[in-house]
Amino acid sequence: MEPDLAERLRDVYRDLHTHPELSFQERRTAQLGAAWLRDLGFEVTEHVGTTGVVGVLANGTGPTVLLRADMDALPVQEATGLPYASQAEGVMHACGHDMHVTCLLGAAAVLAASRGDWTGTVVAVLQPAEELVAGASAMVTDGLFDRIPRPDVVLGQHVAPIPAGTVGLRPGPAFAATDSLRVTLYGTGGHGSRPETTVDPVVMAAATVMRLQGIVAREISGNDTAVVTVGALNAGSKNNIIPDRAELLLSVRTFDTVVRERVLAAIERIVRAEAQASGAPREPQIEITESAPAVINDPDAAERIRAALAGVVGAERVLDPGPVTGSEDVGVLAAAAGAPLVFWLLGGADPSAFAGAGDPRELARVAGSLPSNHSPRYAPVEQPTISVGVAALVAAARQWLGGSGDNAMA
Repeated sequence: MEPDLAERLRDVYRDLHTHPELSFQERRTAQLGAAWLRDLGFEVTEHVGTTGVVGVLANGTGPTVLLRADMDALPVQEATGLPYASQAEGVMHACGHDMHVTCLLGAAAVLAASRGDWTGTVVAVLQPAEELVAGASAMVTDGLFDRIPRPDVVLGQHVAPIPAGTVGLRPGPAFAATDSLRVTLYGTGGHGSRPETTVDPVVMAAATVMRLQGIVAREISGNDTAVVTVGALNAGSKNNIIPDRAELLLSVRTFDTVVRERVLAAIERIVRAEAQASGAPREPQIEITESAPAVINDPDAAERIRAALAGVVGAERVLDPGPVTGSEDVGVLAAAAGAPLVFWLLGGADPSAFAGAGDPRELARVAGSLPSNHSPRYAPVEQPTISVGVAALVAAARQWLGGSGDNAMA
C-alpha cells in the first residue's frame, strides 16, 4: 500500500473512532464513506436501509464481487485512553467497525487505482446496524439487489483480538446464529414488609435465571454448541417495594437449526413453568427481538480465499479459529443474493503480546487475556491491521474478478 494512502487511512480510522454513531444513526460515517467512494469513481447510492451506502465500480465484463463493512458503534463508555478516543458520551467503536470501514475504503482505493489489471464489478457496501443484527435485512428490504448487480460472491472481515498480521478463516459454520429475547414476568406488587400479600417477580426472575442455566448443561449434547446468556434483569425501584413485574433480556447463540429450536423451546417451557410455580397472576410474555442466521462460509469459496489470504500474510498465518460464538448478519446479504459467502477474522492485537506463543492453545490463552470486542478497553493496533485488512480484501476480490491471471473465474 502506498505511504500516502496508508496515512490517509490512518486519519480516516482515527476520525471514525473519535466520532462513533449508534445503529441506524451512522449519518456522519455514511457521508464520509459516500464521499470517499465518489472521489474514486464509484456510482454511489445513499440511504439504503436508512443509513446504508452502496458504491458500484463497473469495469468491463466479468464477475461481480460484493465487499461489505458495517458502520455502527456500541453504547459503551470508552476507557482506552487513546488520544483519538471517542468524543461521544457513552458511545464507542468497541467492536472495531471503524476498522472495517477504513479497510473497505482502502480496498476500494486500491481496486480503483488498478482497473487496468482486472475486469468485472466491485460493489462496496457500508452497512448500518449490525449490532442490532437488523442492518443487512433493512438494506435487502429496501431493494438493495434491485439497485445493484447481483454479486457472484459476498466477502467481508471482522477485526478480532488475534495477532495483527494474521487472519482467521473457517469453512462451513463460522459464526453462530443469534436470537435476542425479552421475557416479562408478571407478579403482584406490594409492601416489602408483607411479601405474603404479593407474588414476587424478583424471586420468580431469580429462579428462572438459575433454571435457564441448565439448558446447555443438561439438555444439549456435548457434541453440539449453544450459549444462553441472561444479560439483564430489570425489576423494582426501591428496597421496600415489591414490584409487579420483572424483565429478563436473553442472548442465545447456536450453529445448528435443530439445536436452536430445542434451546428456544426449553426457554419457553422453563419461563412458563416458573411463572406457574410462583403463582403468577398472568402468563409471561416472551418476545424474540433480534435474530440472524449462522454465518456459513461456502467451503469451495473459502478455499479460494484461503489461497488469497496466504498470499497476503503467509500460509502459516492463516489460522482456523474454530466456530466463533459471536454473531453477524452478513449472511443475510449472501442469502438474499443467492451468492456464496466468505467471512474471516482480521487480526488486530499487538503482535508483541503473543511473543513465544506459537502453539494454537497458547495463542488462544493470550487472546483470552486481552481486551476483546465490546470491551470499553478494546482498541486494535492501527498497523499492520489496516494494511493487512486492505490487502486481504483486495486479494480476496481479485480471486473472482476477471483479468487476474490464474485467479480469474473461468
